[in-house]
Amino acid sequence: MTYVVTENCIRCKYMDCVEVCPVDCFYVGENMLVINPDECIDCGVCEPECPAEAIFPDSDDRAAAWSERNRSFSTSWPNISRKGTAPADADEWKDKPGKEALFSPEPGTP
Repeated sequence: MTYVVTENCIRCKYMDCVEVCPVDCFYVGENMLVINPDECIDCGVCEPECPAEAIFPDSDDRAAAWSERNRSFSTSWPNISRKGTAPADADEWKDKPGKEALFSPEPGTP
């Protein structure tokens, strides 16, 4: 089992999860984070830290549509090991449904 970042992260990107990850398996995109499943040690400490409730175990049905996207983009986006600043409008986007159409494949800045 591994953990997966889902669409709830889009436009929120709080990065609290990055602070607690013991193996630095998060990668940063322009408007969300992803987890490299080959690096994740399945400790689960990131899941409760996410204010947007965007992280789920890959066994959860809510993660299914995002598993491959996490795998794919974690190989091309930069690794992030320190919490950065969330977007100024992150709280406005938190809990909004249907954000998948806003996903950006562009890499972010660690």
